[in-house]
Amino acid sequence: MSNELIFPGTEIKKVAVFRALQLGDMLCAVPALRALRAAYPDSEITLLGLPWAKSLTERFGSYIDRFLWFPGFPGLPEQPFSAPVFNTFLQKVIREEFDLVFQMQGNGSIVNPMIELFGAKQTAGYVLPGSYAPGNGLYMTYPDYGHEAARHVQLMEFLGIPSKGTDLEFPLFEKDYADFNEAALPLDEAAYICIHAGSRGAGRRWPPEYFAKLADLAASRGFVPVLTGTADELEIVHQVASHMRSSPLITAGKTTLGAVGVLLEQSSGLISNCTGVSHISAALKVPSVIVSMDGEPGRWGPQNHDLHAVIDWTTQPDFRLVEEALERMLGNS
Repeated sequence: MSNELIFPGTEIKKVAVFRALQLGDMLCAVPALRALRAAYPDSEITLLGLPWAKSLTERFGSYIDRFLWFPGFPGLPEQPFSAPVFNTFLQKVIREEFDLVFQMQGNGSIVNPMIELFGAKQTAGYVLPGSYAPGNGLYMTYPDYGHEAARHVQLMEFLGIPSKGTDLEFPLFEKDYADFNEAALPLDEAAYICIHAGSRGAGRRWPPEYFAKLADLAASRGFVPVLTGTADELEIVHQVASHMRSSPLITAGKTTLGAVGVLLEQSSGLISNCTGVSHISAALKVPSVIVSMDGEPGRWGPQNHDLHAVIDWTTQPDFRLVEEALERMLGNS
């Protein structure tokens, strides 16, 4: 598609991006936002997302100007649906009078009709063959292949917006370092390995006893094993610790998201499920060993295979492969 199918930048004053998903999903959309900002440097870009994502407006303030909380819709599992709450949100969005709304939630089979209700001058995004999309030529067939970041950059290119690469980002700020220092963790830089056993979906979690074995291996090589996670993940963190012979440092529930970024940045590497923290390590170029439990390592795993080892547990459930990957990572530290 050529640039002629998108309004000139002078006509695009207000843009909205709809992507109401979790951390990893949002980080994978950053390369597309980077391209969007470069194409429309003077436009106001609003993110329509889940409540937690308001913090992205601050971390990615160079790409996102404003945030509106999306309260949920039938068929989307992230939030319960309330018709009155959705109606209030819809009226607010209509009053915004957006020039262009990007549907970056997914293949569009559920949300494309909803996006039309927003009252924007134009909408664009993905569509599945046979499902609904407006006939404006701005919807591409959903690319059910490639890395998640590349899929969204492909959408930008389809709309005539040049790519600015598919590298992820996770900028760190003074407050992040202040939060990290305030935690007063007894750690020396590069003397520890982060182990993240949590994941939002239980089916995407590698067994705690396997994480424990890797943590003990790291400890035997002289690295402090640091068990990371949110407060909601403390149960699984303690399960890992209970299987360990060595003594870990547990930081789960004690650090802000930004402080976790600093913790990773100053570590010698990460061992993790394929989840949000794995995308942060990829963005910060911190070595990692990632166990993919969802069968889509090419979509969600780190893109740099020289720096990151990704083991697809659904096709190669061999603990020795993960152990060997960790040995290589530790040997390079």
